[in-house]
Amino acid sequence: MEVSLKEIFLGKKIVIHVPTKVKCETCNGNGHESNSKPERCPTCYGHGSVRASQGFFTIQQTCPDCAGSGEQISSPCNECRGIGKKQSKKKIFTNIPKGVDDGTRIRLSGKGEAGIKGSEDGDLYIFVSVKPHSIFKRSEENLFFEFPISLADAALGATVEVPTIDGGKAKVKIPAGTQNGKQFRLKGKGMPMMRNKNYGDLYIQAITEVTASLNKEQKNLLEQFTKLEDNKKNQIMKDFLEKAKKLRKNKMKNVRR
Repeated sequence: MEVSLKEIFLGKKIVIHVPTKVKCETCNGNGHESNSKPERCPTCYGHGSVRASQGFFTIQQTCPDCAGSGEQISSPCNECRGIGKKQSKKKIFTNIPKGVDDGTRIRLSGKGEAGIKGSEDGDLYIFVSVKPHSIFKRSEENLFFEFPISLADAALGATVEVPTIDGGKAKVKIPAGTQNGKQFRLKGKGMPMMRNKNYGDLYIQAITEVTASLNKEQKNLLEQFTKLEDNKKNQIMKDFLEKAKKLRKNKMKNVRR
């Protein structure tokens, strides 16, 4: 069953129609008419298996006449023709628990195919497949997504609203000087954990957007900013220039040798 990430977050009540074989109501799954009884198989004498000799060896195998049941039905049920079950559809109500992961197997006891000769029904297994989300990526109980911010907001700082998996919004404070790729954590805004009441976290990665086309006023302002920055390099640039300077010195020493 394919479900969305939001449905897993909230939990989902489902109704499924399963094509399966159900117990024949006419014979109650016994396979014979109500006024008759199964007889002992004359081939295996009720054992369900026969022995066959092959040279020096004796092999035990399933009786070909009664298929291992040890009985034969002389008056089979007209409804199911002696099988004891018939093809039908089951309407099943169940829940997809909160927090299940992709590939989770859910077992519904007694909701499978009818048993042989009126025995208990088998089980039904539902395999959960999670649809990819357009924004969020999941890792266990945590959620991740990339949030674009403007160059101005990254430099000056801002408070932004980000979406959450429940359909709401949360406020995130972006500090002044935020670098591209900086990650922010919103505790308890992730996926619910199975079998307890805790939630994972939501991690937001800031992606700095650079405007592709600037008007004349924007260009002038950036040019003025660049002139001011020429005399005051940021720390990352200083570290890079220092490393590059050392690299050039080491290279010159190796050349002289």
